[in-house]
Amino acid sequence: MSLEKNEITSGIKGKVVAITGASSGIGEAAALLLAERGAKVVLGARGAERLESLAAQIVSRGGEAVYVSTDVKRPEDLSRLVGLACERYGQLDVLINNAGIMPISPLDDLRVEDWEAMIDVNMKGVLYGIAAALPVFRKQNAGHFVNVASTAGHKTVPNQSVYSGTKFAVRAISEGLRQEAGDQLRVTIISPGIVRTNFTDGMTNKQERDRLATVRDTLAMPPVAVARAIAFAIEQPADIDVNEIVIRPTAQM
Repeated sequence: MSLEKNEITSGIKGKVVAITGASSGIGEAAALLLAERGAKVVLGARGAERLESLAAQIVSRGGEAVYVSTDVKRPEDLSRLVGLACERYGQLDVLINNAGIMPISPLDDLRVEDWEAMIDVNMKGVLYGIAAALPVFRKQNAGHFVNVASTAGHKTVPNQSVYSGTKFAVRAISEGLRQEAGDQLRVTIISPGIVRTNFTDGMTNKQERDRLATVRDTLAMPPVAVARAIAFAIEQPADIDVNEIVIRPTAQM
């Protein structure tokens, strides 16, 4: 009886949640946690095999999950992700714009392609997600954007200026969206500190990659910590909008 009551009041059970970057890290942890709490999850990432495996894992545990290969650099892919949610479940309650990359380096390295990739994925990917889901949310008169930024969107440090700039942009876009959204849509920014993920894999500057890998291995928090923060924002009553959560390891400066 107590469990049933908790499920009813949680605000997550039965919600349809689409997640970008769902095949690993924060996205994977969020998918598992939200499905465990009764959400129907719609998984998007570039790697279809990893999505298939994750969806099968969720279903084997009694949850509901579907997936579609999604490259957030392509607006049509975000439209397909949102469309899958609506076609399969008849609605979309939450879009978690989580996909991101971090090939940081000193500006003197002039890694212009890395700069462009961060802008395309971290910033434009969020905008494409908004463009895909906002009309659906307006039609439903309900919906929730959860946009993953970073503590780097609060503080810029050497070698991270472009990455930091994209995360400052995510926060600015999200706050503007919140102000335009009215009283029926919710917008939450999640700003994690260092997380135990494979974020260093895409870094092209070896010195910075090795340095951050050491920091990660020393003090990073698990992805599920961020997933719990996402769940907290989603489970609030419809008239409560958690605008931003900054979450980091206690030892992180």
